[in-house]
Amino acid sequence: MGVKNMTRTMIAAIFSIAIGIFGTTTYAKDVTINLGYAAAETSSYGVLAAEFEKLAEEYSGGTIDVKVRCCGQLMGEDEAFKAMQLGTVDMHIITGNNVSPHFPLMDAFVLPYIFQDKDHAYRILEGKVGDDFAAKLNAATNVHLLTFGFVGDRDFYNSRNPITSIDDMAGLKVRVPKNQVMIDTFAEFGAVPIPLPWADTPTALQTGTVEGADNGTSFIKSQKFYEIMPYFTALEHFSYFSPLFASDRLMNKLDEDQRDAVIRAARDAGLAQKAEMSSQIDGIRVFLTTDGGMETAEFDRSGFIAAAQRVQDKYAAEKGQEFSDLVQAIRAAGNTN
Repeated sequence: MGVKNMTRTMIAAIFSIAIGIFGTTTYAKDVTINLGYAAAETSSYGVLAAEFEKLAEEYSGGTIDVKVRCCGQLMGEDEAFKAMQLGTVDMHIITGNNVSPHFPLMDAFVLPYIFQDKDHAYRILEGKVGDDFAAKLNAATNVHLLTFGFVGDRDFYNSRNPITSIDDMAGLKVRVPKNQVMIDTFAEFGAVPIPLPWADTPTALQTGTVEGADNGTSFIKSQKFYEIMPYFTALEHFSYFSPLFASDRLMNKLDEDQRDAVIRAARDAGLAQKAEMSSQIDGIRVFLTTDGGMETAEFDRSGFIAAAQRVQDKYAAEKGQEFSDLVQAIRAAGNTN
């Protein structure tokens, strides 16, 4: 063997030994995630998005860069879920009732007064029922539900009269999201529901096209509806949550460590949002009915609850066995005392 060949052989051997000892180093590719939501930056959506941005970048060691787009910059909620199915949007926060057209089982959580209180809601969503639901949604739609986050209540406001009982809802023109459960609920309350996209709601309220609406308590403040609506009612007729969703295209683009970072960041951001928003709600209601200038009144909730029960029973009977089973699981978890 010549000297040159011997040298090549030795170099190759040394190289092979080095690989065996030290292995090869694989560096994760940097990934940019565009995360959208349709509400104001000061809303509960903003709390969740900002916390996720911070944690995902931290947990990934800087290989993930989250770009948050508030206020409908990417698109509205009605279009966002479909866009994630197509892979044209990475991540979006969407209120549960706007997911129902794409995954009807979500309506079980939209049903009026379906949760007895917040502990009941979190037992469901943060437990096996919530995990199974997220798995079913992913199997049916290819969209990943990463966290349910904070559970709030939708409160009611209107320009016509104080609400003291269900009788005061008669004939009231109420903006509702394009969700059949919500439409049917307000009809059962005696109101005239008018389905409108979120983007059209402020103008409809200002022009009198509708006389009232409901939103999460924090949204009534962040959207400054107290400036145009004189009457406030802490009706709490619908619970709401606004999960953080991710497209399958995004999740498949991440390496294993990045995927784990995104999942962990979403979970921890949801818990942080829950703690932050839970601490604010009572103060927001005080603001709305004092400095915000809205008038409120004591009201009899019994008529609303009876109407809600009729809506629950109707949907449980008509929506099929899987829907009925989920409603029964939710009800059973509320009967733990």
